[in-house]
Amino acid sequence: MTTANSENRVQSAVSRAAASIRRIQWPLIALGVILLFNLIFTPGFFEISIQNGRLVGSLMDMLKRAAPRLIIALGMTLVIGTRGIDVSVGSIAAIAGSLAVLVIRGGDITYLETQGISTVPILLVIAVALFAAALCGLFNGFLVSTIKIQPIIATLILMVAGRGMAMLFTGGYVLNFDHPTYRALGIGDFLGIPVPIIIAAVMFILISLVTRKTPLGLYIQSTGGNATASRYSGTNIRLILITVYVISGICAGVAGIIFTADVQSADAAYIGLWIELEAILAVVIGGTSMNGGRYSLAGTVVGALIIQTLITTLLTRAVPVQYTLIFQAAVVIIVLILQSPRVKEFSFRRQGAAVEVQDE
Repeated sequence: MTTANSENRVQSAVSRAAASIRRIQWPLIALGVILLFNLIFTPGFFEISIQNGRLVGSLMDMLKRAAPRLIIALGMTLVIGTRGIDVSVGSIAAIAGSLAVLVIRGGDITYLETQGISTVPILLVIAVALFAAALCGLFNGFLVSTIKIQPIIATLILMVAGRGMAMLFTGGYVLNFDHPTYRALGIGDFLGIPVPIIIAAVMFILISLVTRKTPLGLYIQSTGGNATASRYSGTNIRLILITVYVISGICAGVAGIIFTADVQSADAAYIGLWIELEAILAVVIGGTSMNGGRYSLAGTVVGALIIQTLITTLLTRAVPVQYTLIFQAAVVIIVLILQSPRVKEFSFRRQGAAVEVQDE
């Protein structure tokens, strides 16, 4: 019996993995095509060398640049899973990043240049930034779940006001800082791997564990699939909505920390600017429907990598900046068309016809 149960569990795990891969097959193909293009036409794209004990190369730089986008997209996935949207994540990133730098500077914005190495505890800096980000997420969740404002309108409020708040924190200046530990969160490395990549991996693992090992994942799917039925079945819809928006806010806060640590300054006007659009695209490209219900964190990872790989490819090929958005849009359109219900229905019909021919 024990052997049979083990075999059943293995078969079940394999079938689930196969189903997950099928759901994101087109994003994986798109990513593979872009990488194949680089393998053929971009010399040295996959070359990774070690410099000063750190892995460097176009591929590592691409993964590093994709990290904050991916982190924000992970939180956005849960929000979209509940049939919501969060367009305020860029502003939340600006608030978190600006507050972090402000804490490092001891709240002083009277000077623009650094005044020596800061000794503020790194845990205090991170705690203040993430607490502010979580409060922003709580505010969004309250408006959506309790006040019943449409998600795009509720989060649009903070998208506009949050950017202004961040600029108030910094006085409208670009604030520099000198804090080696905080700076390492953006440009440091651990065992040769850039720290932002490690942070993104940890966030993916944490969110995956929370949504798979607790009922939260099922509650998100049920809320997005049919909120009324979920409410009648006893699900606390209000708590679920607040939770996903708080998680989204925290993810944006982590990204804001990486952004400011990477450039070693806080420019509230540009931290996370338009990152919400890229996050939404990454989620949708990864196969998560805007109609809510089923979502795919793995698909979101692939979607974020597609966007960043495309950007890196265009920059590596010296494509003028004004054309990069056109190429991005073209790839996004192709992937979304391949994932559209009509194309999937046509594919299923073709597969069904092929099976009938074989049976005959």
